[in-house]
Amino acid sequence: MALAQKPDEIEDLTVPLDRVFGFHTFRPNQEEIVRAILARRDVFAVMPTGGGKSLCYQLPAHLLGGVCIVVSPLISLMKDQVDAVRDNGIRAEYFNSSLNGLQRSGVLRRLSSGDLDLLYVAPERFAMESFLAILKAVPICLFAVDEAHCISEWGHDFRPDYLSLSLIVEHFPDSPVAAFTATATKRVQRDIIERLRLRDPHTVRASFDRPNLFYEVVAKDDVERQVLSFLRSRPDESGIIYRTTRADVEYTASFLASHGAKVRPYHAGLDSETRKKNQDAFNRDEINVIVATIAFGMGIDKSNIRFVVHGDLPKNIEGYYQETGRAGRDGEPAHCLLFFGRGDTSTIRYFISQIEDEAQQSIATEKLRQMVHFATINACRRRRLLAYFDETLEADNCGACDVCASGAEQVDAATEAQIIMSAIVRTGGRFGAAHVTDVVTGANTKKIRSLGHNRIKTYGVGRDRPKRYWREIIDALVAQNCIVQTDGEYPVLKLTPEGQEVLFGRQAFRVLVKKKTRRDGQSAVTDDYDRELFERLRSLRRRLAREQDVPPFVVFSDRTLHEMARCFPATPDEMRCITGVGEQKLERYGKDFLSLIVSFRESNPEAGSNAAPLPVPYAPKPRKSPKGETFEITWRLLEEGLSCSQVAEMRGLTAGTIAGHIERLILDGRDIEPDRHVEPAKRLEIERLFKRLGTDNLREIVDASGETISFEDARIIRAALQTNGDQK
Repeated sequence: MALAQKPDEIEDLTVPLDRVFGFHTFRPNQEEIVRAILARRDVFAVMPTGGGKSLCYQLPAHLLGGVCIVVSPLISLMKDQVDAVRDNGIRAEYFNSSLNGLQRSGVLRRLSSGDLDLLYVAPERFAMESFLAILKAVPICLFAVDEAHCISEWGHDFRPDYLSLSLIVEHFPDSPVAAFTATATKRVQRDIIERLRLRDPHTVRASFDRPNLFYEVVAKDDVERQVLSFLRSRPDESGIIYRTTRADVEYTASFLASHGAKVRPYHAGLDSETRKKNQDAFNRDEINVIVATIAFGMGIDKSNIRFVVHGDLPKNIEGYYQETGRAGRDGEPAHCLLFFGRGDTSTIRYFISQIEDEAQQSIATEKLRQMVHFATINACRRRRLLAYFDETLEADNCGACDVCASGAEQVDAATEAQIIMSAIVRTGGRFGAAHVTDVVTGANTKKIRSLGHNRIKTYGVGRDRPKRYWREIIDALVAQNCIVQTDGEYPVLKLTPEGQEVLFGRQAFRVLVKKKTRRDGQSAVTDDYDRELFERLRSLRRRLAREQDVPPFVVFSDRTLHEMARCFPATPDEMRCITGVGEQKLERYGKDFLSLIVSFRESNPEAGSNAAPLPVPYAPKPRKSPKGETFEITWRLLEEGLSCSQVAEMRGLTAGTIAGHIERLILDGRDIEPDRHVEPAKRLEIERLFKRLGTDNLREIVDASGETISFEDARIIRAALQTNGDQK
């Protein structure tokens, strides 16, 4: 059970981090966010997917008294989130429309009895007076708003249901609010803070860089066969393939399945039961690949996705960043592949034209232009992606995108650019990329003949090169602002002043030419672990997950299994060195995994002899043994007859910190008389409350007393009761 603690009493947060989650250190920004929440400050955090956002509210929920209410946009994700949290020993439930009446009553009963650390709910609940009344009857330590960009109309996934979250601060003024998102420009950030009414929030804007993701853009040709070739280079790896329309999802899934891929479709046109069945099959590793529309975007919490493929151009960079962010959440390498064809923009422009609000339509059009620029410019993908979010990549070469990894070189293409622009001018600037390409390559079409374009000077001058080459020149001209493509149902190409400078030879024009991408045909995952052992561990994980009716990644992530297959832990203490193995998981799964590893090592001694060193030396941390000079100083001062407040004043620490020292000293068996530090009458009242309420939660004791009892007094008496065996 989580213990209520005040922030200044928690000196080393890595102790509960390691004990509960099995992580030996915090990731960047996590500890400062956790400490801000423990200090009851509002928080706004932009952190990349896989950056550990959920831990930033799960750890405080474990440490603080009361319940943390987590706002999550998709009910399809809540069960997996709750399963994962519970597997770490944290008390969690979800409350949504998928529960029947009996299940909802059970959740509310746990909530009212103080038996929850986390409750996941959908945003629309906050528009219901009855739900707000339920929350007002229980102590709440924190509201955590996930996917907070959904509240902003400037964000890429605005959801009206999120607007009701502005009520949180009004109805719960004493509870901190923490908002998290992986995708927010600075404009969206300001909008979120204003709409949620965050009060002087502790703000973190983490790096958007995901070093483990490899970004690649490839010209679209026969996309289904291109995707099939990519899948065949990555057998048994999990991945998502995004398509724009439901028809494309169905066709791609059918095509891949007919060629042996373990794949299923997912889109809003499927009935809810089929969608759930297909998503569960993917989450539980029964299939490797899901082909989906972006409706699948936020409905997945699977940590071992090794690739994300976009068969079509995304509508905007925020969406692309979030969708690719589903890959490599475990920190292991993953591949993000985008197939781009100019025809994609026509489909997206059609959807944009359906937007009734002119301002929103204009925003969507500009975001599409930026996405096209990302896909067409032959420059570092990572640099362009980060620049969108106002971040600068310091390195000259990221080493993890198709441009940087291919050894691309600048090539003079002024002549080719002049050919294209001459064709645009000579056809009157009234045609799109396809027709201009046909003119340059000398296509014998009815349209060209009827317009007389087969008689212009530039007709056929580029027939020695394929159409794809000339389309890439057009893309480069657009990316370098030498030509623009107009809006509308039938976009046409027009020269800009910069383009005229190139056309008349007054300005150079160069393009980046990529050599073969080093990652082509290779899995993103490195081979520094024993693959046979990993497969056996994965099979064991799948069996245990099936027995518990949870997705395999809830048991252990791929990263954890890779580490086991690299280090060959042989004892419980060695297993606790493995990242992701906390105390609860060691107790629940340790014996099975250790038995398999030891057996494998005995039958494969050569493999075991190559075991890598364990990540960190691990010494089990006794929970009831004060360590460090700071406790001994407090002990010596107490022996001299000083009171808790006197020790605090002398040491320049808070009374809460010294009360925590006294608690640890009592539990360590030191001879401390509680009546020296707590008035006898108050001690009796505290003892009666602990016994009557049957709890060891300090918040419940303080609240039940009408706050006449302090946390410091309750903490000291609780320790005395535990030492005397009077409290379980």
